[in-house]
Amino acid sequence: MRTGLIAKKLGMSRVFNAQGQHVPVTVLHVDSLQVTDVRTADKNGYTAVQVGLGVVKPSRLSKPLLGQFSKAKVEPKAHVAEFRVAADKLLEVGAALQADHFAPGQFVDVTAVTVGKGFQGVMKRHKFRGLEASHGVSISHRSHGSTGQRQDPGKVFKGKKMAGHMGARQRTQQNLQVVAVDAAKGLLLLKGSVPGAKGTVVAIRDAVKKPAQQ
Repeated sequence: MRTGLIAKKLGMSRVFNAQGQHVPVTVLHVDSLQVTDVRTADKNGYTAVQVGLGVVKPSRLSKPLLGQFSKAKVEPKAHVAEFRVAADKLLEVGAALQADHFAPGQFVDVTAVTVGKGFQGVMKRHKFRGLEASHGVSISHRSHGSTGQRQDPGKVFKGKKMAGHMGARQRTQQNLQVVAVDAAKGLLLLKGSVPGAKGTVVAIRDAVKKPAQQ
């Protein structure tokens, strides 16, 4: 198990394969990615690699983070993430990682925070059909209807689908295929959609359900 990458989502586009068919892809940008710290079994009880993405002004970071980057002798990073790795897959602090960490054709898992929708009703949030448009129903066409029972049990069960906050949750999209890699520009093209809005920072790992190379 090796380390993954973190990248910024630029948006979606499409490419054409050898058969002339268009393939929808999500474009991810890997910018100034370096190893900022490592976790060892002797010191921390587990093995992991911490990586940092992008560059940020030192004035925007806390003193503990600045001290960590100074110790690692790397520029202050805008985003950091940690990946569990095998003991023989640890990297040196300060090592640079590029988009060609993944090969075209392999499958990856991508984790990110989904687009936030705010407070939404049950028809949008849970796909309820709503109430009748006629037959005496007025005003409450988009309501959820009854939520409980009679005196027994006399309560609303936990987990009942109701209106509430929608989106802005961490989700993992599995088995996305790498279509193309441009290490010079730091671009990674994945087939299909990736959770999150434009500008979202995503974590990319080797797929756990498929071989790393195809």
